[in-house]
Amino acid sequence: MPAQAASFGTVAALGVAQIISWGSLYYAFSFLITPLMEASGGDKPTVFAAFSLGLLVSGLLSAPIGALIDRRGGRGVMTAGSLGGAVLLASLSHVQSVFALYAVWAGLGAVMAATLYDPAFAVISRLFAANYRRAITMLTLFGGFASTVFWPLTQFLIAEIGWRQALLVLAALNLIVCVPVHWRVLAPGRPGAPRRPVAPAGPGAFRAALRTPVFYLLALAFTGNALVFSATQVHLMSMLQAKQLSAASAALVGAMIGPMQVTGRVLELAFASRLSASAVGILAMAFLPIALWVLHIAGVQWPLLAAFAVIYGIGNGAMTIVRGAIPAELFGRDAYGAINGAMAAPVTVAKAAGPLVAALLFVALGGYDGTLWVLIAIGAVSTAVFVLATRASSRGRPATFQ
Repeated sequence: MPAQAASFGTVAALGVAQIISWGSLYYAFSFLITPLMEASGGDKPTVFAAFSLGLLVSGLLSAPIGALIDRRGGRGVMTAGSLGGAVLLASLSHVQSVFALYAVWAGLGAVMAATLYDPAFAVISRLFAANYRRAITMLTLFGGFASTVFWPLTQFLIAEIGWRQALLVLAALNLIVCVPVHWRVLAPGRPGAPRRPVAPAGPGAFRAALRTPVFYLLALAFTGNALVFSATQVHLMSMLQAKQLSAASAALVGAMIGPMQVTGRVLELAFASRLSASAVGILAMAFLPIALWVLHIAGVQWPLLAAFAVIYGIGNGAMTIVRGAIPAELFGRDAYGAINGAMAAPVTVAKAAGPLVAALLFVALGGYDGTLWVLIAIGAVSTAVFVLATRASSRGRPATFQ
């Protein structure tokens, strides 16, 4: 098998698994809030806090799982993650108490740490040589369709067969598709698989990264961006329906975001040879507060709602690649999994806090108008910090604390 075909086949298979993993573990939650409130007896902040707990667990496990992939590869980690996802999604369909809800989401947090972009990026860093950034972009092109596929799919399944049965369908997709994909595609020595020699990562490269001011500035910028994105993504259906859009119309606006994420990644792929990940990141960071401002003034005007989806989707699509490419661009790939995981830890904690922060702001400020202004401000500050981080780096290599 030609190496180029094998490369595409590897990324395509992992991309399909990413669509299902993101769609079932993350995006489906937006349509499960009310059913989970009724089943567990908890209120809205309680249910959001359970989801946040899962993201928190995912953040805490990011660095250890990245280091494990550095040492042993991703086959066992990602296969076990998908198997756990199937079991826990099925368990979520049977929750009848707040304790059970929190226990399941804590487990799903471990699953997310083992199956979503960060472990997949670490795997790609091991498999691909010079074209790792292109491979990351190709993977995210697939992942960008997760919301487009799973928001309408989840809504349809819940309407047709009920939320408990819908979760069983999502569990089955993880078991039937993701488990065999991760087990077979990541098998050691698979014929035709693209591969580069990777020495076991020692602590030196990781510790050197932790001594750089750029590492902490980037982590801070990514953390603020992630908090805003997570808050918006989980609350988006509620934000749109608060503008008097129907559930179906809100889902349609949300479904537009996926193709725009893909567009952002295609544009990144087209300009990857001309622009560094840092340069792309400045644009992507700025797009988030701009998009939220457009959403704030949109009302029910479809041209403005479409403009929001375009700007928001393109920015987030490119941002995903930036998050995956910058650790290698600035710190090398000797300990990519551990460095990326360490940088992802506060980012994932911010993703965990985002939905709960937005829910608390909603209550404190009396609606989503004030909430959006706070999120816009955080996004703008995060953009400024990212610009500072890129200026603090010297010729793509950050200075080190002495």
